[in-house]
Amino acid sequence: MLKTETPSPQHPLLDQYPVPELVAAFVDDQFNAVQAVRNAVPRIARAVEAAVPRIEAGGRLLYVGAGTSGRLGVLDSVELYPTFSWPHERAVALLAGGESAMFVAVEGAEDDYDQGGRDMAAARPGPDDVVLLLAASGGTPYVLGALHAARTAGALTIGIANNAGSPLAGEADIGITLDTGSEIISGSTRLKAGTSQKIALNTISSAIMVRLHKVYGNLMVDLKPTNAKLYTRALRLTMHATGAEETAARAALEACGYHVKVAIVALRRQVPVDQAEALLARAGGSLRAAVDG
Repeated sequence: MLKTETPSPQHPLLDQYPVPELVAAFVDDQFNAVQAVRNAVPRIARAVEAAVPRIEAGGRLLYVGAGTSGRLGVLDSVELYPTFSWPHERAVALLAGGESAMFVAVEGAEDDYDQGGRDMAAARPGPDDVVLLLAASGGTPYVLGALHAARTAGALTIGIANNAGSPLAGEADIGITLDTGSEIISGSTRLKAGTSQKIALNTISSAIMVRLHKVYGNLMVDLKPTNAKLYTRALRLTMHATGAEETAARAALEACGYHVKVAIVALRRQVPVDQAEALLARAGGSLRAAVDG
């Protein structure tokens, strides 16, 4: 039996716990998710290092999964645009059962190997694309179908599973096993297995974006303001990175369409916005290089 399906020996009387003890048991079990990801750091680092050159060459991030794993892929993909101004068309999520499965479970969709292959083929993967495939069991047919189609197309495949020796981790170019063990509710991999996958996805995509110069120090300098909170954040970041007063920071941001990187270069180098844009372009998008000259 897969570890993720094996009943946990730690809480055989879970249904009899008083509420405070029940809640504490669920929370405490999540610490195992963090440790599982921590144990996989070398493999995750290898995945990032392999992905960056392909993404720099114009490749896309493609996410594949079913159920909770697939929804986590969708979540990571859609958050890249507001966080890093990452183009929507360069973060594509494939979910077993289609878009409607984001909200309502589509029974049997995860068992369709051929559909996984067809969905991946329809995304037209290429050698510069990076495909992140997720399955707690590591053997979900839909995900394996997508994996084999992606490999045939020459894309970089990164398989993320929660069971050691899984086909997904073994057949992907880079396999990452997040060994979270049995769940506190037997087989409910939306718990710590899902948590570990979200941590891994956050880490991989964020680390790639850092390497693409979308972070300065630890500041989110390539965000795309899409609401009042993010406009305020852009202003705060610009003031923090430059030491400018609010009026000057706001004026610089308005002059460049709230492109934080450009505003920071303009203020730090004391140059017009168009010159700041040119400096950034010559620096390959590296804010640090453009500021330090």
